[in-house]
Formats: sequence, C-alpha cells, structure tokens
Amino acid sequence: MTSQAMFARALLRLEQACPEGVFSSNGADPASRFAVYRNNVHSALTNALAIRYPVTLQLVGDEFFRAMAGLYVQAFPPSNRLISRYGGDFADFVQGFAPAASVPYLADVVRLEHLRVQAYHAADATALGQHAILATLRQQSDIGSIRLQLHPSLATLNSPYAIVALWAAHQTGVSLAAIDPLRAQSALVVRDGLEVKVFAIDRATVAFINSLANGWPLEMAMAYGLDVSTEFDLQQCLSLLISLGAITHLHTAQKVTP
Repeated sequence: MTSQAMFARALLRLEQACPEGVFSSNGADPASRFAVYRNNVHSALTNALAIRYPVTLQLVGDEFFRAMAGLYVQAFPPSNRLISRYGGDFADFVQGFAPAASVPYLADVVRLEHLRVQAYHAADATALGQHAILATLRQQSDIGSIRLQLHPSLATLNSPYAIVALWAAHQTGVSLAAIDPLRAQSALVVRDGLEVKVFAIDRATVAFINSLANGWPLEMAMAYGLDVSTEFDLQQCLSLLISLGAITHLHTAQKVTP
C-alpha cells in the first residue's frame, strides 16, 4: 500500500493513529494536526450527505442521521472527486442499517431523494411540443411501432411505502400523522427547467414508462402497462408525459428485437 493510500485510509478510519512519516512544517504535533484534518474530512462528507438527503435527515433527526452517515463515510469513501456525487449508494447502506429498521420506508425515501439529485444534474434536452407530437402521430399508419425518447432526467421508483407523500409532507409542512407510510406508492421524477418535480403514479404507468425508456415501441410498452393493470390508461399517461415536457424525440424506425 502506498503512503498516499495509507494516509487516505487513516483519514476515514477514526480508530487508526496518525500514519508514520507525517510531519508538520511549523513544528506542531503531527497527530494533532492530522486529527483536525480528519475531522474536517468527515464533517465535509457528512454535510454533503445531509444536503443531498434533507428529507431523510428530517425523518430521523440530525443526531441519528449524522451518526448513521458517519458510519457510512468510514465504510464507503468517495470514488469521485465531485462531492456532489457522493452518497449514490447510501440507500443500500440504510437498507442494511439495523438501527434504522424501525423506519422501514427510510431507504426508499433515500432512493427517491437520490433520483432527484440525478435529475437535477441530468443532461439538458429540448422537449417536443404537443402539436409536434400529434402531427407525427397523425402521419404514421402504424402508431404502435413508434418509439418515444424520454428526457434524460426522467426516472421512476416503485415502493411498498408512501414515499411521495412522505417526501411531499416535508415540502408543505403536512403532519406525518396524517400519512399512512405503509401505503404503496410509485414515483415519477423529472426536471422542468431547473426545478425537479416529483409525482405519484401507478405501477402500470411505471411499467409503461420504463418500457419506453428501454427503447420499446408504443404497442409493446402499452402491453407491459396492461400486464400490470387492465385499467392502464394510455391516453392519460401520454398526456402526463407531454405536459411535463418529458418526450424529446419520436422514432419511427422499428426496434430490432434481441
């Protein structure tokens, strides 16, 4: 292990002593200076998680969140120099964090907040307007073969918990006592300009949207939606995507089936 790797490892492991060979140019105690630097690193990474997951922090409180985040920081150091990308797998850590077991929906709230961060940093793309979409559809003899390209920021999430309601409660100040967290919800996340929006949708709509995102044509995507629920409403779903500016291109060529 290189000296640099040993230094980085010691920074994240609170039980490790100051690495050998570290010295201070002004004669100060190296161990003391290293401890200050290590504390600053931990604080910066923990604060980055708190900024990235504000609703999660509110749900469990500052003390619990920072204790949990501190253990995550020690176990999973940054793999990217951009601190805004740190904590992408925090949900998996929370899922297996025993002290959080009494808040079973916490990991999915983390996943929803992660999708919001991803949506905010996603690439820009120009949405097709309603008239352009309708004009293209009218020109096609086989509408079912058309494939829709969706905005890069768009993502979905199925959960057995009321993740959208829980997230929304912290935006509006609604009491959590009025929410049944064990009610299953699915979420749609998409960026409109610089604003990331979150909507509650049904699982059939998730299946339809995910099929479109995977490049399948309308007919097959609709089949996936109907497979989840016979009440799937294609027109309503397309209207939602159009209103959100989530459709960026219509492909009329056939997709080759693998």
